[in-house]
Amino acid sequence: MAETEKTEEGKYVVPEWTKDTVKPFLTEQSKFATLFPKYLENYLQTVWKDVMVVLKNQNLEGKLDLIDGSVTVLTTKTTWDPYSIIKARDFIKLLSRSVPLHQAQKIFKDEITYDIIKIGSLVRHKERFVKRRQRLIGPNAQTLKALELLTESYILVQGNTVAVMGTWKGCKAVRKIVTDCMQNIHPIYGIKQLLIKRELGKDDEMKNEDWTRYVPQFRKTHQKKRNLSQAEGDEGAEKPKKKPKREPKKPKSIFPPEPTLRTEDKLMASGQYFEQERQKKMEKQSGKKKQAKKE
Repeated sequence: MAETEKTEEGKYVVPEWTKDTVKPFLTEQSKFATLFPKYLENYLQTVWKDVMVVLKNQNLEGKLDLIDGSVTVLTTKTTWDPYSIIKARDFIKLLSRSVPLHQAQKIFKDEITYDIIKIGSLVRHKERFVKRRQRLIGPNAQTLKALELLTESYILVQGNTVAVMGTWKGCKAVRKIVTDCMQNIHPIYGIKQLLIKRELGKDDEMKNEDWTRYVPQFRKTHQKKRNLSQAEGDEGAEKPKKKPKREPKKPKSIFPPEPTLRTEDKLMASGQYFEQERQKKMEKQSGKKKQAKKE
């Protein structure tokens, strides 16, 4: 195993990992497999020769199974780097997430890592999710390009996931901005923080100091309702509507409510019911007398 070397300045330098470092080579075979969506079959078929060239440079092998829809990578007898199979696993994961080959092959570099951010479960409402995802991309993908430049990383928004490739620091910053955007915090606030941190990092005096007082902290705030006096003072301002006053509630009684009166009951109470019956009887009697006279 190679040991770290110390320079005259007191800094430790890790030597490069070469074939001479590990002897003998790996004795056991390791393999990883991942599934890919059906719409990537044609792309993987056209690019598979180049994929095999990339894996061959790392002394690895790959298998493409179109029936099961999976990609497999495995070590060979000539594999000398034990961590290359982990990088190859990340390589096929990025390919299955629609990352192009020329970008995915950069994962084999030591300083490059990746992160898959699942944003589909962060927002329940579908229309709201689509709007916030579009807000993350920005008009003509300008917001996404600004994030890539500030974090020095590659970002791909595909479906319900966001694939990020870059340094550990850059991936961490992108994850925070993406999750904040899905929680209804505009990504422009995170971009402003990154700009301020970059300017502070250029200053030698501010490198080792605390930046919390210089970096703005953005929080969700609810707009307070304006007073009537403020609204009247502004020209052209609409006056707030007055809320209707609520009537005080009547005390509830323990007993059930009284039954509603019928029309007959009301007529009986007023005395009209009996008068109507008398009039009907009088009309009948007068009608009978007229018929008797005619006969």
